Formats: sequence, C-alpha cells, structure tokens
Amino acid sequence: MDVLIERCAGIDIGKDEVVACVRTPATEGRGRRKQTRTFATFTSSLEAMADWFAAEGVTAIAMEATGSYWKPVWYVLEDRAGQGRQGQGRQGQGWELMLVNAHHVKILPGRKTDVLDAEWLAELLEHGLLRGSFVPPPVIRQLRDLTRYRKRLIQDHTSECQRIQKTLEDAGIKLDSVASDVLGVSGRAMLAALVAGERDPNVLAELAKGKLRRKIPALRQALRGRFTDHHALLIGLSLAHTAHLERAIAQLDDRVDTLFATHTGPDRDSEPGVPFVRARDRLDTITGVGKRAAETIIAEIGVDMTRFPTAAHLASWAGLAPGNNITGGKRGSGKTTHGDVWLTDILVQCAWAAARTRDTYLSAQFWRLARRIGKKKAAIAVAHSILVITWHLLADDCDYTDLGGDYFTRRNTDRQRDRLVGQLHNLGYRVTLDKTA
Repeated sequence: MDVLIERCAGIDIGKDEVVACVRTPATEGRGRRKQTRTFATFTSSLEAMADWFAAEGVTAIAMEATGSYWKPVWYVLEDRAGQGRQGQGRQGQGWELMLVNAHHVKILPGRKTDVLDAEWLAELLEHGLLRGSFVPPPVIRQLRDLTRYRKRLIQDHTSECQRIQKTLEDAGIKLDSVASDVLGVSGRAMLAALVAGERDPNVLAELAKGKLRRKIPALRQALRGRFTDHHALLIGLSLAHTAHLERAIAQLDDRVDTLFATHTGPDRDSEPGVPFVRARDRLDTITGVGKRAAETIIAEIGVDMTRFPTAAHLASWAGLAPGNNITGGKRGSGKTTHGDVWLTDILVQCAWAAARTRDTYLSAQFWRLARRIGKKKAAIAVAHSILVITWHLLADDCDYTDLGGDYFTRRNTDRQRDRLVGQLHNLGYRVTLDKTA
C-alpha cells in the first residue's frame, strides 16, 4: 500500500506507561525505519515523548481511546502542537492528533502486546487507514465535566429523597400520602420539627403552608406514628445531605451559566460557530427541551456542526441511528449502536417530555409510533428526531418551527380517510363519503 504520511507515530496507552512507535523514511535506500520506546505516564515523561516526536519531525499521531488514560497524553501533545482547529483530528503547528476507537484497530489474536499495538497503530496511520473520533475543544470538555457531575448529584439527591420516604414509612409517618412533595417548604418544616423532638401530630400539622393547610385533618392522621430518636438521626443526616447536594448543584449551575456567558466566539478555549448562549436559546425552542437539557446537549456535541457533515452523521455518532444489518438479502436487527450514553439519556428524557405535550409534531410522532412499536422504541425515535432538529438549528442558526400535531394527517389525507372508514366498517357501519365544497 502507498505511504500517505511520511512521518507518523502510534501510541499504545496504559495506566502507568505508554509505548510509542515512530515510523519515518529509512536513512539509506528504500523502506521504512521503525523506532519504539516506552515512557512513564508522568507529565515529565510525556513531555520527553513529545520532544522525541518533534525531533523526528512527526506530523501525525494516533492513539487508542483507552478509558480515561488517553486524556493526559492527549493534553500534553495538544498543548505542544499549539492552536488549531479539529476536523478528524486537531491540526496544529507540529502534528495532527487522532484518537481512534479501539474496536476499529484490533490486531490479530495471539499477537497482542503493547509494542505490537503501537507499531500496528503507526502502520495503519501511515497508510491513511484510521478514522479519528470526535474530541471536543477545551471549553466543551469543561462543560461535559460540569453537566455530567451535575446529573450524578441530581441522581444522588433523588436517592436521598427516597431514603427519607423509606425512613418515614418505617416510622409509620405517612406524610407522602398527603403532601405531594415531602421536601417542600411545609414538608421540610415538619421533618425539622420531628428531628428536633416534636411528636405531637397536631403541632406538626399546623406547620403546613399554603394549599396544604386545607389538608390539616389528614395531616394529623398521617403524622401520627412511632417516630423514635433512631429515625430522627437518620432523617437529620439525610436532610443535611440533601441540603449539601442542593448547594453543590446550584454551584455547578452557576459555573455552567458563567461558561456559557463568557465563551461567545472562536478562541483558544472555545470553538467557531454559533455563540453558546444563542445556541442554548435555539435548542430551548424545541418541544420538550428546557434550558438545562439544552446545556447538556451542547456540552456533549458542541455548537460547531461543521465536524458533523450531516444530521445523519451526528445521529450515527450519538448511537441513535437505526442499525444497518443486511446480509444475503435479509435484513437483521435494526437496533441502535452504542454511542454517547449521556447524550442519549438526556434526549430520551426530552422525548418523554415532548410526548406529554398537546398538538405538537413530536407528540404526534411519539403516539403514532407507540401504537405500532411500543413506547420505549417510540421514545428512541423521537430522541433521534430531536437530535436531527438540533443539528439543523445549530447549523442554520435558526429557531424551531413546530409542524403541528396534525402534520401526519395533512401529509397523507387519503390514508387517514381510509383508516377512519375502515374503523367504521369494522363497527358494522356502511359509509358513503360526499366531499364538501
């Protein structure tokens, strides 16, 4: 095969050491020269590896996406390469970086070692047989860390709320049967009083606020139980933990808002395309997508859609495109592939939210598909539609225009007519249609 990259390097990454292979033209005659060295994963050792690459005149580097161990290697090489814009890799003053999927570069069974893996990567790279993965710019990486950590804290908060309800159930306190939100203003006041030692249900019920005061008689019954000091200790710890989680979530929200407000153009820590705040506002117009969901979507895919040639490329990268499995003329499973699970999760949540709206295109699509393939698969399909809409809004810098809940009826009125007539026939009616003027 032809050599497309004269000076390249492949890196096999581990937790404690990396193996690098550099392939360059031979000094005498034809052929290629191969050099392989092992470096520790300490920053000083990685910088020494970068110096070696620079001395050899390397113009392209490929590495496998091995857990999170590739990140410090990438960051050192990225800083050394200088500024640049990422296409399939990040092109800088010194070299192009390429992160590849380990499943795409498997070596032959029985011949796998770290040295052989590095040499195999370098050989594939020099022939142009590798395809780089999407590595977001620094500001998007920061947003990813913040939004993903925020989601984990929200999940912890939900778990703590469930733990409080479980403890109350053990104590015979049925507060959640009367109050819709146990951790609302009234619920927190009652729980704090219980922790402080108050046991009289009449006194506790009088702590109700607002509309909950209409249910004081029911509250008196719900707050009578066998609440002991043991339950007070558990509830007190849970309330303190939920308060800590809420402060942490609020702090993350503030940091995300700051990043969105301060990164509005192409620079070292940003990326070209639509400014972040405007992009978030664009996505907020989509049915079922709120402000925080829009921030999470942008944190996963960025705002520069030039790295995804079409909406289909973005859907395939996210793992929301239908599978393509045809052999021998027979079509196999169309199950979606594995992709960005964080992005898929938030899009499916938005799909369920859109399904609960009235007279909207996404709601009509959800219920139209749910009748045929079930609600879970319909939610995946609507999530795919939301992602396609997202690509167009960011690529064209425009707001979302809903097609309406009657879109599928308007698209094929004859089919809708025949379906309704068929239903009447099944009920035993004979139908004669006269078209109105």
